[in-house]
Amino acid sequence: MDLATAERLVGPEGAAALELAAAQPDPGSLTAATRLRNAHDADLAAAALGQVALRRKAVTKFGAEVGELFLTADGLEQASRPIVSQWRAEQFVDRGAERVVDLGCGIGADAMAMARTGLEVVAVELDPVTAVLARANLQPLGVEVRCADATEVAGDLLTAGVGVFCDPARRTGQGRTWQVDAFRPPYDFVTGLLPGRVGCVKFGPGMPYALIPADVDTTWISANGDVVEASLWSSGTDRRSALLLPGGGTLEALPGTAAVGSPGNFLIEPDPAVIRAGAVDTLAARLFARRLDPQIAYLTTDRPAATPYGTSFEVLDRMPWKEKTVRAWVRDHEIGTLEIKKRGIDIDPATLRKRLRPSGPHAATLVITPSVDGATVLVVRRLP
Repeated sequence: MDLATAERLVGPEGAAALELAAAQPDPGSLTAATRLRNAHDADLAAAALGQVALRRKAVTKFGAEVGELFLTADGLEQASRPIVSQWRAEQFVDRGAERVVDLGCGIGADAMAMARTGLEVVAVELDPVTAVLARANLQPLGVEVRCADATEVAGDLLTAGVGVFCDPARRTGQGRTWQVDAFRPPYDFVTGLLPGRVGCVKFGPGMPYALIPADVDTTWISANGDVVEASLWSSGTDRRSALLLPGGGTLEALPGTAAVGSPGNFLIEPDPAVIRAGAVDTLAARLFARRLDPQIAYLTTDRPAATPYGTSFEVLDRMPWKEKTVRAWVRDHEIGTLEIKKRGIDIDPATLRKRLRPSGPHAATLVITPSVDGATVLVVRRLP
């Protein structure tokens, strides 16, 4: 979509095209394209149909809040989930910010949450088309959107007492990247904004630990069980923690090493955010649990240990990891529905499932993992 089409899309002409596009059962069909082109020119018809397709896709991330948001494919992929945007906005308020500059706002998901929380927000977006769409999303909330290079305007906008948020683009023509020289705005620029002000930089959850500056608090966020991002906050410290949303439970990684021992009667699989934050040993201390292996995130206990920071299982059976042994167990127990979980073992669960030839009326979950007793298979049942 070019700039002229984007400007038409967010205006009255675009509203009519979007209404017609939204009435089509399948916006990607030839029938839908024909109907739109009979009423509008090809560029606007394509833009409206594309927008409706994106909005329907966005329901998974935004739910009913997608409403009439204007989207781009990249903007939708990079946008924070509403539950995370709301948490971040509240963090800015709790840390004393009143005005925040969003550098590289994309479609404006975080800027919207901040504005709704009562913060004064100025949003900056480099791409002219995205800036037009972000302006349409944010103007009803009184947010100014500037189409500019963040590196060129940050100095003027970030006066004393002004907070900053940045979610640098991490995509190239080959996909996502952790090559910091490909970030936009650049990595050194965005992390350099944090000292001396209330600030947050958002990165993907797989951020290499070596890239984390020494003087920031890093929070890995799990939204409904999916680890979705790493938020770096200005602090002067180097705390690392896991945050679970909804609910807001936080587990900080503390010094200490968990004991290692044989599988007990119960297994705990820590939330992915707990693992990324390096808080597995902290969780083990809370639960009086031990690791199965020093390098593996599974924890085990002899008594039930429910926790919001992981999934608990009862161990029903165990056996050495030998494919022939496991195949015989599956056959003898008439297992037709088989879930396979694994850590630290070089197998593909889907391929293994086929080789085990499950057949029968029963279901089972197998966990294949290293342990102090060697490679082990645990037959488990999820606990409420």
